[in-house]
Amino acid sequence: MQDFKTGASHRIFNHEGMIKIHVASLLVDDQEKALKFYTEKLGFVKKTEVPLGEYKWLTVVSPDEFNGVELVLEPMAFEPAKVYQKALKDAGIPLTAFMVDDVVKAFERLTSLGVVFSMEPKAAGPVMIAVLDDTCGNNIQLVQML
Repeated sequence: MQDFKTGASHRIFNHEGMIKIHVASLLVDDQEKALKFYTEKLGFVKKTEVPLGEYKWLTVVSPDEFNGVELVLEPMAFEPAKVYQKALKDAGIPLTAFMVDDVVKAFERLTSLGVVFSMEPKAAGPVMIAVLDDTCGNNIQLVQML
């Protein structure tokens, strides 16, 4: 459990054998377009690209955490996933969120690169948030802890 004000971690369990997040999937309608957006606009770096027939196992990571959590740019090969992604997008709900040090600076930098935001930076309790369109079918929330 984490205290969001202090960032302190309060472990309920012994850390031995703890489950860790290694990869997280993000549904995208076009893997190449997604790779370009996530690297050229958001600043991630490509870590893995393994061809698997029509699609690939394609991951990006934060340049500051190359061995950290990998974001899988997951192809939309399953019709129910397309319905789910579209429903979230149409409702304005972010599919995932990324932490930034300064939402306003990130908003200004990304806007200057042509990234479109559906929500400009605004305070929301203990965080500052903004929501962008990743051009691949998703709303993505940027979060800054206040």
